[in-house]
Amino acid sequence: MGSRSDRTVQPQQAWPPAQRLMGVTYDAGALIAADRGQRRMWARHEALLANRVVPTVPASVVAQTWRGGGRQALLSNLLVGCDVEALDDDQARRVGSLAAKAATTDIVDASVVEGAMRRVDLVISSDRSDLQAIAAATGRSLDVEGP
Repeated sequence: MGSRSDRTVQPQQAWPPAQRLMGVTYDAGALIAADRGQRRMWARHEALLANRVVPTVPASVVAQTWRGGGRQALLSNLLVGCDVEALDDDQARRVGSLAAKAATTDIVDASVVEGAMRRVDLVISSDRSDLQAIAAATGRSLDVEGP
């Protein structure tokens, strides 16, 4: 047997970019699951934070799921541990172009896909097929898991 120094290790940089996930993006399904107190979603969220991974939530997803009031205390708590990404002018134009290319009018889904592809994120969503179809319109794939 050789020593540890004889072993060849492939560095992460050698992987194709599509296989290197950088972070996590939450879509509406993830926020709804958290708001309903689903243990699997909360366990995932807590594990991400424990590993110093701060999930990203597009502001459009917050708008889609937020109804206000004290009834959404769980959702409010989840969002405290997330980076809510604003939709600025440049990103809005990229999202609009992506929606046109994918022939969709769902700007929320397009904003999730645009941001996740830009950051090379895993997406947590209950809407896998629609998000993957939008990404496929660009010739790219998107990693999506259920909440």
